[in-house]
Amino acid sequence: MTTVNVPGLPFPLVPEGAPGCAHEVTGDALRLTTGARTDLFLDPAGLTDPSDVGRLVGVPPEGDFSLTARARVGFASTYDAGVLLVHAGERRWAKLCFEYSPQRVPTAVTVVTRGTSDDANAFEVEGDALWLRVTRTGAAWAFHASTDGRWWRLLRYFSLHEAEETGGKPARVGFLAQSPTGEGCAATFDRIAFTPSAPTDLRDGS
Repeated sequence: MTTVNVPGLPFPLVPEGAPGCAHEVTGDALRLTTGARTDLFLDPAGLTDPSDVGRLVGVPPEGDFSLTARARVGFASTYDAGVLLVHAGERRWAKLCFEYSPQRVPTAVTVVTRGTSDDANAFEVEGDALWLRVTRTGAAWAFHASTDGRWWRLLRYFSLHEAEETGGKPARVGFLAQSPTGEGCAATFDRIAFTPSAPTDLRDGS
């Protein structure tokens, strides 16, 4: 199996999902390019077929951690996004997205999937970049986003109950790009960093 080593990560990533996505590591940056009509979403109303998308994910070390990256996305179509992903199974995963809204505004968005997906818009973003952070703290997960990489807004605090899906195997974390309504999308992640601890207070902006 092909592995991808990304500067800033202490564990390798592997390609999963279909259709696959192209990837390139240049310097400290990871660039993912996905094709047309690609998404990872299970509509709670059952109006669409289950979807899948190529991604790069890996198993982080045991214990608490935070994974951060700055995302830049070549927005063209609604719901184009660069994503940090927690993936525990076919119907159990969560996305932290820098996404193009139907109003054609870059937006911080989260999706948590346990059987079906939800969809929660957080805040609109001025500019072409957004810092994203995934934290594991005990049995829980937290999603934060930041416009400057210093002050972090808590967007979601949740559990995937991944043991129910994986039989005790750890969830994988990583990156994806999506283009549900468009002809493809490229997302670049840089300033990637892994910290083997969680913030002491998830809600104080640190």
